[in-house]
Amino acid sequence: MVALLNRINRGNPPSPGEITLAHQGILFTDEVLEFDRRCLESLREPLETGRVNISRSGQQASFPARFLWVCAHNPCPCGWLGHPAKECRCTPDQVRKYQNKLSGPLADRLDISVEVQAIDHGTLLHGETEHAGLGSSTELRKQVEQARTIQLERQGCLNGEMSAGQINKYCKPASGAEKLLLVYAQKNHLSARALHRICRVARTLADLDQIGQIDKKHIATAIQYRKALNNDTVSRVHAVGEP
Repeated sequence: MVALLNRINRGNPPSPGEITLAHQGILFTDEVLEFDRRCLESLREPLETGRVNISRSGQQASFPARFLWVCAHNPCPCGWLGHPAKECRCTPDQVRKYQNKLSGPLADRLDISVEVQAIDHGTLLHGETEHAGLGSSTELRKQVEQARTIQLERQGCLNGEMSAGQINKYCKPASGAEKLLLVYAQKNHLSARALHRICRVARTLADLDQIGQIDKKHIATAIQYRKALNNDTVSRVHAVGEP
């Protein structure tokens, strides 16, 4: 495995690494918990600022690094924790140590966490993996493009690029939705960053529905994406930097 630090910057003098090459694109890290924890922590600054700042042997460099980070991992070292048919071989301590490689501050920077269940073998063989009601790829692309246009016309940037001030201005939920969000935030002791990320995802969901106001259903769905971060019984896929 190539060290993630080498993906962030290369050589002396520093030159662009993998995350700068992923600028304005997607950085996908499969089996993210197999990476060294210190290497993963190196992602915190670029995820927050959109840049990589390097000081090395009297030389300084700054590279753009605003990307969509998508990562995936198994629930445990053997990969079978929570499987309906096969038993996990890991001890509780092994599972805990494995899952703790993704630190709280780094997990706090995730926008969306999706639980991925095993797909039936018959479904895989017949290629019937599409979900009914979601529409075709062409229809989904049109919906996303419309949402992006709404965002650019409203605040001059995509939702994933909004500042804290813009989030407070453009992501204010309706009265009932705000009450739901406050109850959840207080009960789970959310950080300011996590609260803003829920609001930002809810704003995106409302844009996809082409609705100006953030309703309770948008907040509830955004909360469900955050709640999955606390569920360690299935494989997960995470995303940060959603537009």
